[in-house]
Amino acid sequence: MVCMGNICRSPTAEAVLRQKLVQTGLDALVEVDSAGTLGSHVGSPPDDRSQVHALRRGYKLNHLRARKVQQSDFHHFDLILAMDWDNLAALQKNCPGVEAQSKLRRLTEFIPARSPLLGSEVVGDPYYGGPDGFEAVLDLIESACEGLVDHLHQRLRAMAVRT
Repeated sequence: MVCMGNICRSPTAEAVLRQKLVQTGLDALVEVDSAGTLGSHVGSPPDDRSQVHALRRGYKLNHLRARKVQQSDFHHFDLILAMDWDNLAALQKNCPGVEAQSKLRRLTEFIPARSPLLGSEVVGDPYYGGPDGFEAVLDLIESACEGLVDHLHQRLRAMAVRT
């Protein structure tokens, strides 16, 4: 999960996906992490507002710390999900090779067809806004993570059939 500073959207997405993986029993099979395209907040906890809004929905962010995307991430992870077009472009610019490029997507691509949020292209940055922005982020991330869990189930089933 990748946003700009790794203090609002991407740590929220990390926590939401982790919880959904635990609920579906996939937590031992899927590794989740988050990072930022900029290194300005490295080592910092998530934004207090992100933590408060996430906690209201049962997601704990307080143990997470911001980090910057590393070159090794492009090799280590099967999917690298950007929160918006700018972060996707930054990832594409720094991505080493065609194989790694195929791992780059936007989180919102996974919003299920049944969701009223279908058609949302990005998870907008709530940093300079008010409480509604943090709630909108959570709505989008929760919806996209539902679809992502379905996608991961399908990928894992396909891998099991091949082995």
